[in-house]
Amino acid sequence: MVEIDSIVEFEKWLKAKIPYKAAIQNLDLRKYDTLLKYSYDGCLFLGGEMTKEIAGHITLTGGLVILNRKEVSFKIHRTNLYDPLELFKGFDLKNPKGYHSTFDFKVYKEYVNTGMENPTSILISLSRRLHDHSITDALDELITNKKVVAIMGGHAMERKNPYYLKIAKIARTLTQKGFLLVSGGGPGAMEATHVGAYFSHRTEQEMEHAIQEMSQRPADAPANKEYDDDDWLHRAWKVFHEYPIAEKHKETSMSIGIPTWLYGHEPPSIFATHIAKYFANSVREDGLLTIAKHGVIFAPGSAGTTQEIFQDATQNHYAPYNKHKKFTKQVSPMILFGVKAWTKDRPLWDFMQQVTKDRPYGELLQLTESIDEVVEAIVSYKAEDYTFPKTNY
Repeated sequence: MVEIDSIVEFEKWLKAKIPYKAAIQNLDLRKYDTLLKYSYDGCLFLGGEMTKEIAGHITLTGGLVILNRKEVSFKIHRTNLYDPLELFKGFDLKNPKGYHSTFDFKVYKEYVNTGMENPTSILISLSRRLHDHSITDALDELITNKKVVAIMGGHAMERKNPYYLKIAKIARTLTQKGFLLVSGGGPGAMEATHVGAYFSHRTEQEMEHAIQEMSQRPADAPANKEYDDDDWLHRAWKVFHEYPIAEKHKETSMSIGIPTWLYGHEPPSIFATHIAKYFANSVREDGLLTIAKHGVIFAPGSAGTTQEIFQDATQNHYAPYNKHKKFTKQVSPMILFGVKAWTKDRPLWDFMQQVTKDRPYGELLQLTESIDEVVEAIVSYKAEDYTFPKTNY
C-alpha cells in the first residue's frame, strides 16, 4: 500500500480519478470537497484533519478514518519521529524546574494520570497503541539501508564517569565510519552515545570540553542520580546550543534515541537528532535490539542492561532456526564493554561464553576494555557471513 504524507503527493493521488488504495497520513484535508466524489474501499486516513462530512463519506464507502483526538495531548498517528526540540517545547532555561514545562513531561503526567500500564479507558489504550505503531513505521523508514549499532548501558552513569567519555568516543568514531548509532534514548550511557554522534564533525577536544561543562553537578547531589538534578537538562541545553550541528552535517551526525514514557521521570537525551518515543516499553526495548543488525555494545549497567543482554542473546540464538526462505535473519556482534562490570559486578561473561559455545553468535561475543577493540569488532563484522537461512550451521 502506498503511503502518502504530503499535500503534493495527495493531490496527485486524488487526480487519479479512481483513487487506488493508499494510506493518507497526517494531512489537513478540510478543504478538499473533491473527496466526496469517490469511494475509498481499503484506503486508510490516519491522523490529520477533515470535516465530518468528508469523514462520514470515506467511512461509508469502505475507507478507515482514524483522526487525532482531543482527549489525548499527543498525535495518535505520526509520519515522522520526534525532533528533540518538539519534545522539549516549553522548556525555560531560567526556570529550575524547566523540564516540567515541556511537552514531553506533559505527556508523561497524562500517561501517569490515565493509567500507565493499565489505561483507564479503551480509547486511551488504542490511542497509545496507534501512536506506537506509527513510531515504528517512521523508524523503519528512517533506518532503511543504514548500518545500525546500539549501545546499551546504565541510566545512572554520571557524566563524569570515565565510561561516559569512552562511550562517547566509541559512538563518535563509529558515526564517522558511517554507522547509525541508537540507544534507549535516556540519560547516562545512553546520552553518551548521542553526544558522541552529535560531535562526530567536531574535534575530540571540543567533545571532551562539552562533557566537562555538563559534568558540574550541585554540591549536595546524590551519587548515581544525575538525571534527577534540577539542572540536568539545563546543562545539556547550553551545550546543545553552544555546539550546533551545521546543516551540511545533519545527515551524517544522525543518531536515534528510543526512550519510553514508562520511565518518564528520566528526560530523553537532547543530543539524539531523532527520537522514537514509545508508550509500550516491551515494544520499544525488543524493537531497539532487533534493529541493531550490526551489533550491540553493552556498557556497564544494572538490571535493565542485564535484561537486554539476555534479550539480544535470544534473538541471536534463534536466528539460524529460520525455516522460511522468504525471510532472513542474522546474528550480530555482542560486545561486553567493561571487564570489571561483566566479570565482577555482574558476572555474566563466563555464563555468556558457556551458552554461546558452538553457536554462530559465539564467534561474535567479546569482552573488552579497549575502545579500539570495540570499534574494530563492529567495523570488521561482515553481515553476509551471518545471515540466515544458511546450510553451514
